[in-house]
Amino acid sequence: MFFHMVLERNMQLHPRHFGPRLRDKLVSKLMKDVEGTCSGRHGFVVAITGVDDIGKGMIRSGTGYVTFPVKYQCIAFRPFKGEILEAIVTMVNKMGFFAEAGPVQIFVSNHLIPDDMEFQSGDTPSYSTADGSVKIQKESEVRLKIIGTRIDATEIFCIGTIKDDFLGTVNDSGEAS
Repeated sequence: MFFHMVLERNMQLHPRHFGPRLRDKLVSKLMKDVEGTCSGRHGFVVAITGVDDIGKGMIRSGTGYVTFPVKYQCIAFRPFKGEILEAIVTMVNKMGFFAEAGPVQIFVSNHLIPDDMEFQSGDTPSYSTADGSVKIQKESEVRLKIIGTRIDATEIFCIGTIKDDFLGTVNDSGEAS
């Protein structure tokens, strides 16, 4: 789920930033460019925790920009098949529901929702049991299991289920219903 890793990136900097605060400018530009992005290989970069090394810059001919190789440490978030996550429901429809766990979008099909839960249309669509004791609607917190992932160059999509034991809505005490 969360990993602390060392990555490298080539940063370009305009000559107007050269001077005694060059390192500070490179670090702030790195944070702005990298935090919150997603790569299929490493997942979502949550935060940069440190800069290990800034190499010697190479002047790009014709532009005046200088490219610096930067080695940095970061925390990355990447979900895996079989992982259990808690997520917030963002949309419910007759096909299933969408939920978000941090930056990851997860879809739970109606086939992967327990059979005793039925779709209820109306002002606030939901899935609920016949007695109404368990209800999944927008803004509900659910515990789900990732059963599949699709990784694009800039996004990660997941398919989840709440049909296993101890999965489903999470009540205030932190227990799944």
